[in-house]
Amino acid sequence: MADIEEARKQFQRIDADGDGVITAAEFKHALAQEGDWNVTETVAAAIIKTRDLNGDKVLSFDEFWAYLNK
Repeated sequence: MADIEEARKQFQRIDADGDGVITAAEFKHALAQEGDWNVTETVAAAIIKTRDLNGDKVLSFDEFWAYLNK
């Protein structure tokens, strides 16, 4: 199980515009910065879709937290 405070910090780093959700573009950028993964925005969107519990095509903190605790 992840530490919720560390998860919040990580979420905030990925959520570049601070709007409370992670978009495919933000996720793509984070993957490139953190893991040196060169993925397209389409691939990033597909990854988000697998974790997106309410179908709004972005990740909220609750969805991010649920993913970390699977």
